[in-house]
Amino acid sequence: MKRRNFLTASAAAGMAAAASADAPKRAWYQLTCYYMRSGTQGNRTSDYLRDVWLPAAKRVGAGPVGIFNAVIAEHSPFALVLASYPSLAAFETAQDRMAADVEYRQGADAYNNIADPPYVRMESSLLRAFPGFPAVEVPANDGKRPARIFEMRTYESVNEKASLRKVGMFESGEIAVFRKVGMIPVFFAQGVLGTALPKITYMLSYDDLEARDRVWRAFGSDPEWQKLRSQPGLSDAEIVSNISNAILRPAAYSDIR
Repeated sequence: MKRRNFLTASAAAGMAAAASADAPKRAWYQLTCYYMRSGTQGNRTSDYLRDVWLPAAKRVGAGPVGIFNAVIAEHSPFALVLASYPSLAAFETAQDRMAADVEYRQGADAYNNIADPPYVRMESSLLRAFPGFPAVEVPANDGKRPARIFEMRTYESVNEKASLRKVGMFESGEIAVFRKVGMIPVFFAQGVLGTALPKITYMLSYDDLEARDRVWRAFGSDPEWQKLRSQPGLSDAEIVSNISNAILRPAAYSDIR
């Protein structure tokens, strides 16, 4: 390699390493959904999450944590738990520490009654925060205002290339338009482990259902959004194969509310 080319390559490598070092660390999220029937399952799961799981999660450093109940969603009723970790190593450590937590194990053993199960099915997935939205943003709450409603949306894509293109679309302007029209973003993440991959999952917050309808109408007619979605290769038909959503209400003990 010629000296000039070597120096140029070395400088570029150094700049890339510096940029990587300066980039914020991307959080890892575990989403766990407890699908239930009617009867006592809802109350038992709520009591378990509030009195057993959440205190243990706090003891091992998980957070912020969001715990939600379905308001309008397929497969209701269910409880959804969002647990955030600063790194994959922190997630692994937290799992090990919870497994060794005697108080947690006793409570979990009582909850997991084989003769009278507290849920029909439990599903869990692992996600990684977007580079441009590296951690959960907890909506401001003075403790006096009514609980907001939340919407979790999932976009599946035909392949990883299409999914990454949608990530770029969010980061190059779509999230900014969300904020402009009055939506409150909570997290944006790429699915790593779970079903229906590749997919993107994100969460927004609103004051109420009426506010949700109003801001989505504003978003749909926003000139910046219209310009972004009209660019070649960025139409939903090209990069999104399925969209699902759920309207959620936070539990009184949720960090995110």
